[in-house]
Amino acid sequence: MRFECVLLKVGARDSLGILLVYRPPRDPAVSLSELAEVVSNAALVSQQLIVLGDFNIHAETTLTGAAQDFMVAMTTMGLTQVISRPTHQAGHTLDLVFIVDGGTVRVEEQNILPLSWSDHHLICLSFAVSSNLRRGGGPIKMVRPRRLMDPDGLLRSLGDLPVLETGDPVDVLADRYNSELTRALDTIAPERPLSLRRVTSTPWFTEELAVMKRTRRGLECIWRKSQDVSDQARAKAAIKAYSVALRAARKAFTTARIASAANRPSELFRVVGELLRPPEAQELPDDLATRCSDFAHHFAGKVAQIRHELDSSLTVVSAEVTEAPVGSILWDSFRLVLPDDVEGILGSVRATTCALDPCPSWLVKLAKDGLLEWFVAIINASLGQGSFPSCFKQAVVKPLLKKTSLDPLVCDNYRPISNLPFLGKVLERVVATQLQEFLDDTDFLDRSQSGFRPGHSTETALVALVDDLRRELDRGSVSLLVLLDISAAFDTIDHGILGRLSGMGLGGTVLLWLQSFLEGRSQMVKLGDTCSDPWPLTYGVPQGSILSPMLFNIYMKPLGEVIRSFGGRCHLYADDTQIHYSFPPDSKEAPRVLNQCLAAVADWMRRNKLRINPDKTEALLVNRASDRGIGWQPVLDGVALRLKSQVRSLGVLLDSALTLEAQVSAVARRAFAQLKLVRQLRPYLVKSDLTTVVHALVTSRLDYCNALYLGLPLKTARKLQLVQRSAARLITGANYRERSTPLFKELHWLPFIFRSQFKVQTIIYKALNGLGPTYLRDRISFHKPARSLRSSGEALLSPLPISQARLVSTRERAFSAVAPRLWNSLPSEIRQAPTLLAFRRELKTWLFRCAFGE
Repeated sequence: MRFECVLLKVGARDSLGILLVYRPPRDPAVSLSELAEVVSNAALVSQQLIVLGDFNIHAETTLTGAAQDFMVAMTTMGLTQVISRPTHQAGHTLDLVFIVDGGTVRVEEQNILPLSWSDHHLICLSFAVSSNLRRGGGPIKMVRPRRLMDPDGLLRSLGDLPVLETGDPVDVLADRYNSELTRALDTIAPERPLSLRRVTSTPWFTEELAVMKRTRRGLECIWRKSQDVSDQARAKAAIKAYSVALRAARKAFTTARIASAANRPSELFRVVGELLRPPEAQELPDDLATRCSDFAHHFAGKVAQIRHELDSSLTVVSAEVTEAPVGSILWDSFRLVLPDDVEGILGSVRATTCALDPCPSWLVKLAKDGLLEWFVAIINASLGQGSFPSCFKQAVVKPLLKKTSLDPLVCDNYRPISNLPFLGKVLERVVATQLQEFLDDTDFLDRSQSGFRPGHSTETALVALVDDLRRELDRGSVSLLVLLDISAAFDTIDHGILGRLSGMGLGGTVLLWLQSFLEGRSQMVKLGDTCSDPWPLTYGVPQGSILSPMLFNIYMKPLGEVIRSFGGRCHLYADDTQIHYSFPPDSKEAPRVLNQCLAAVADWMRRNKLRINPDKTEALLVNRASDRGIGWQPVLDGVALRLKSQVRSLGVLLDSALTLEAQVSAVARRAFAQLKLVRQLRPYLVKSDLTTVVHALVTSRLDYCNALYLGLPLKTARKLQLVQRSAARLITGANYRERSTPLFKELHWLPFIFRSQFKVQTIIYKALNGLGPTYLRDRISFHKPARSLRSSGEALLSPLPISQARLVSTRERAFSAVAPRLWNSLPSEIRQAPTLLAFRRELKTWLFRCAFGE
C-alpha cells in the first residue's frame, strides 16, 4: 500500500472537495508522484479543495528529492500549505493541510494539541467559507423571492397604519413610512442567500443531449472504421437525429424565454438584447470597496476641479447669480393633493427601484390602493411645511461606461447615472406639475428652450433650426452654426438659482421647499452590493430627478437673451446650446460681432459656474457654395474653432448644404445592422413579437426626426426605403422578389415618404392647437381672406410668399414653406379634428388611402 485517500464531496456539483490522505513512510519517490496525480484530478473536479492528512513529509526542514517535487506540484495546482508548527512529538511537521490559494475557503484559527494516546498531535482548524456551498461556488447575494412579494400580503402585513398626526414633521412621516414598509416586506418575503453561480452559456444543453452526444461520438468511430453498410446507415441516422434534437432543444429554449416575456415589453427587449448581443462576462474586481471609493473620489473631484478652475478664472465676482432681483411674489404656497391626484401620478411614474427604497417600486404601485393615505399625508405635509424629506435626498450612483471601446479600468471613461428613492420622485412630480403650470402662466422660460417641456422635443428644436438655416440660404446669407459643449452642466451650477427663483415671483413655502430640495443632498457609488461612503453635494442639481431639468431650464434662461443681444439666434435643449449667426457673404462686421457674442457667452458661462469645452465645440458653415469658406475662424474662449464639413446636432448629422445625405446613410447603416441581428431571432418569435422587436430596434431609427426627411431626393430616400421594405419582408416571411406594397398593406404600414408627411402634419396640428412649441406656431399663420369666402372657416394656412421661397430646397423642405401646403391638402374634417388622437387616426387612414390608391 503506497497511500490511502478518500475524497468527500460537500455541496451541490462538487463545489467543495475534502481529500483525506495517509501515506506510510516508504517509497516516497513513487507514492508522492502518484499522490500528486490524485490531487490534480480532485482539483479539476472541485471548485474548492482542502487536502489534509498524514503525509509523512518533514515540512519543517528544507525539502529535497520527491518531497520537494511534491510540494512544488501542490503550489503549481494553487494549493498552499497552512500548518507551520510541529505535529509530531519528535518535533516534526508531518500532518499537513492544503487549501486553494486565494479561494473562498480560508483558515481563520488553528490549534495543535498533544495527545496522550498518539505520537501525532491533534490539529483543530476553523474554516471560513465565503461562498454558499449548498448552491455552488459563486459569491453570496441576499435576495427576496419575487413570488412571495404579493401586494395583498404586503397590505395585510402592514395592518392598521399608525395614526398620522397632521402636525408631525415630514421627516418623521417619511421615516415611519420606510420603517413600516421594510417591516412588512421582511414579513412576507425575508431576504435569502443566493449563490451567484457562473452562468452557463448553453443552458438548453440537457443531460439527454449529453448522452446523445456521447453516443454520436461512438457511432462516428463505427462509421469511419466499419465496412458494414448497415452499421454506417445506423451511425448516419443517429448522428442526424442528434443534430435535429440539438437544434430543436436550442429553439425550444429560446422560444420559451421569449414567450415568457411576450406580455412584458421591457422584459421582452431585455431577453432579445441578450440573445442578439450576449454580454461578455465581466468579472468585478476583488476589492469592490476600493473601486467604489475610486469612482466616488473621481466624480466628486471632477466637479470640484471644474468649480476651482472657474473661480480662479474670475477677476471680479459677479452678483448675477447670487442676488435676487426685487419683484412681487406671484406664488407662495402649493396646492395640496387629493388621493385621485396621487393615484394618477403613480400611474405615470416609472417603477424604477432605488437601492434605498424600502420596497420594490412595482410592488408599491400594485399595492397603491392601500398606501394612498400614506402618500397623501407625506406629500401634503411636505408641501405645507416647505420641506423635502431628508431620507429622499440621497442618490445612488452607478457608473456607466460611455462607450464599449473605452478602457473599463479608467474612471474618466464612465458617466455617473443617479437613482433616487421612488416616493421622492412621486413628490417631485407633484411639485413639477404645479411649477410647470406657473411657468406656462407667466411665460417665463426662454421660448427657444425645448428640453423637458411638454410638447417640445429634440425633433421640434431641429425642425426650427433647419428651417431657420434654409430660410437664410434662400435670402443669400451665410450662416455659422456653433454647437457648444458644456462639462458636467447639471453638477456644477450654483445654488444661487434660488435668487432667480425668488426673482421670478416665488416666495413663501414654495421657495422654502425648493431650497430644502437643493440643499443637504448627498450621493454614493454602488457596485454590486458594495457602496462607497456618501459625499455631500454643495452645488448642482441632482441628476436623475424629475424636477432638476426644470430648474436647469430656469437657470439657463438669461443665456438666450445674451445671444440675441448680438443679433444671433439660438435653440436650446437642456444644456445643448446651438447658436447660429447669419450674415451677408461679404460682411466685414460679422467676424467681430460673432466673436463678441461668443466671448459674452463664454463669460456668462464662467460667471454661472458652467465650463465650456472649446475643443469639443463644433462649428459648421452653412453656405450655398459649400466649397467656399469665409476666410476667418470664430474664436471661443481663446480657442479658434475649426469649421467642419458636418456636425452632429441632437443626434442628427448636418452638412454645410443641409442635404442630410450623411444622416440618411448613417441611419440606414445602423438600422440595417439591427435588422440583420433580428433576423437571427425570426425562428423563435411569433409574428406579433417579431413586429414589436422590429419597431423597437429598426423602425424607431427610421422615425427619429423623420420630419427633416420630407422632400428628400429619391436617390437619398431610397436608402431608407430599402430598410423599410426589408423589415416588412422579414416580418411577413416574403421573398425578396415580392412587391413591397402588398406587404405594407398587410402590416398597415405607411411607406417611408408618407411617414414623414404624417410626422410633419402631426407637428402642425400640435402647434396650431397649443400642444407644441410657440417657435413653430410663429412660423405658420391662418389664412385670412380679404372678403368672406366659403373657405374662411376651414382653418387653412397662408402659404409662404414666392419671394421668400426662391430655392427648390426651401419650397420642398423648409417647414415654413411645406407646412401650409401639406395642411391645406388635408380634408376639412381632418384639419378640424377635436383631439390629437382623433387627428392622428383620421390622418393615417387618409394617408393610407393616398399611398395605396384606395
